[in-house]
Amino acid sequence: MAGTKLHTSIVPVLLVAGSVANGLSFAIPSSPPANASAQLAAAPVGVSFEFFAFPEYFEGLPLTNSCLGQLQDVTGTSPPIRIGGTTQDRATYNASLTSVVSYSVASPDDAPETLTFGDPFMDLAASYEGTVTFGLNRRLDNIDNTIAAAKVAKSKISNLYALELGNEPDFYTSSDPIADGQTWTATLDAESQVSWQASVSSGLGDETAFTQAGVFFGLGSFEVTNLVPEEEDTNSTQYVRSFCHHYYPQSASTADLDELMSHEEIVEGVAEYQAQITAAKDLDKDFVFGETNSATGGGGGISPTFGAGLWILDYVMQATILGVKQLFFHQGTIGDCPYCWWEEAVNAPFYGAYTAALALSGASKIAELDAGDTRFAAYAIYDSDEQPARVLLYNSEYYTSGTRSSVNVTLSGISSSMVSAIRLTGEAATTIGGGGTITVAGQTFANGTCALEGTKDTETTNVAAGEATFNVRASEALLIYM
Repeated sequence: MAGTKLHTSIVPVLLVAGSVANGLSFAIPSSPPANASAQLAAAPVGVSFEFFAFPEYFEGLPLTNSCLGQLQDVTGTSPPIRIGGTTQDRATYNASLTSVVSYSVASPDDAPETLTFGDPFMDLAASYEGTVTFGLNRRLDNIDNTIAAAKVAKSKISNLYALELGNEPDFYTSSDPIADGQTWTATLDAESQVSWQASVSSGLGDETAFTQAGVFFGLGSFEVTNLVPEEEDTNSTQYVRSFCHHYYPQSASTADLDELMSHEEIVEGVAEYQAQITAAKDLDKDFVFGETNSATGGGGGISPTFGAGLWILDYVMQATILGVKQLFFHQGTIGDCPYCWWEEAVNAPFYGAYTAALALSGASKIAELDAGDTRFAAYAIYDSDEQPARVLLYNSEYYTSGTRSSVNVTLSGISSSMVSAIRLTGEAATTIGGGGTITVAGQTFANGTCALEGTKDTETTNVAAGEATFNVRASEALLIYM
């Protein structure tokens, strides 16, 4: 993690099953410390929809609007969405198509190899109240078609944030039309990106700051740090609104939930993107994780679990501290999407996303209080006046069954005489589904409506001489309101 970690009076402890570990303590700085984030976005937690499936999410799954509405209620701002993914680079715009999208698949769980979309697709995107990032095709090398689609997107989607020109070009090959038989390299991609940016800008009437550039999967030779020199050399930074990487910490085939939700692993994984974020910041551009989730390929066995929800919570905190403006959690092929937040029911990971939105609601900055080198995380969250508003505690010890360990944590620097807290908890890190087995503030999300059910449980703790002590069990988080 770049920068200086502020961690006052931290006493390391060894967690033993069935034990209560005492001695962790953190002082809450009265104003954002040196390691605090920059100004946060109003809604850092966003959602990405696979391009071909986007219409079905909004027209066929009632929970989409309901659960997005829950996030909006928390932040006061509609979550940003991104429409893209692998199938955006298989999609062709058809101005005469009267349906939203057209494709055929052998099985409902399959993603189409080719598809077309028409103006009704744009109308559906335009009906969303929040900002929209819209993905367009570059792989098929049909610049005129992409410009035609860009014109309609720009004219119809009043909340259009940016256009993506291609998706994950790391995976383009010499057989893809855009490569024209050449071996596809990061250098060739950078030349292609800036060329397409200039062409689309011209087609849009010399539009500037309209594209989300990069859209790279992970790290390697295809990186923002390698794209930026080409952008600068060709005077193309004027076309860029944001830079983007996609981040999946694990592969579905080798996924490990214990590792996924570990605070230490989360800190190390996100920190690898520091150079990319800095490169964007140096150009005064946003950096986003434009597509992200727990594991590749729709997620594996770890992805529908409560532990994956806890990963989301800690991951969002780490990313925003590092300077990631927004994170777009991908929702893939309906019916074949372990990491999806909802389909016919509200899934376990949504609880982590909701708690992340609660933690950062109305916040100006966030700072990490721990050193990032244990399984325990502590964050101070500051309001618009840069006063401490909340503290988030996360115990990432992996719990599955048996006696559950816990940690006692003393916070100092509290100005009030009493504080309240809500707890994010589940039966185990491996728990799948809600239905009372996972709760936030004692409540659960109804499968049919995404409405919170049950009596809200707000915990209160007395403060003495500016100090209060809290208990957080393994695989659990506590959000404390100052």
